[in-house]
Amino acid sequence: QVQLVESGGGLVQPGGSLRLSCAASGFRFDYYAIGWIRQAPGKEREGVSCINSSDGRRYYADSMKGRFTISRDNAKNTVYLQMNGLEPEDTAVYYCAAKAWRCPTKANEYDYWGQGTQVTVSS
Repeated sequence: QVQLVESGGGLVQPGGSLRLSCAASGFRFDYYAIGWIRQAPGKEREGVSCINSSDGRRYYADSMKGRFTISRDNAKNTVYLQMNGLEPEDTAVYYCAAKAWRCPTKANEYDYWGQGTQVTVSS
């Protein structure tokens, strides 16, 4: 059974940091690109970041460059998203998702999805 379980969300003040984790099971983790996608209330789903399976290449949405860092630990079947300099506009449910081999061009092209973790940035 495929599972992607996110953790690490919560309430943080503007300018603060959080590290999200995505623990995967039930599939060959090192064959899959893993991405983070977020959705804020009343807004469309938005790709945040993604890391390829084989070459480890990383992709970021423009608004996250320099603030967010994605990494993966294949030995632990886990992907991390380090988020620094958080802003109220970053408030959303953050999902991790998996796609075979390479990061997709669109957020709806992932094969597997987690249930999401809430991130709230507020003073």
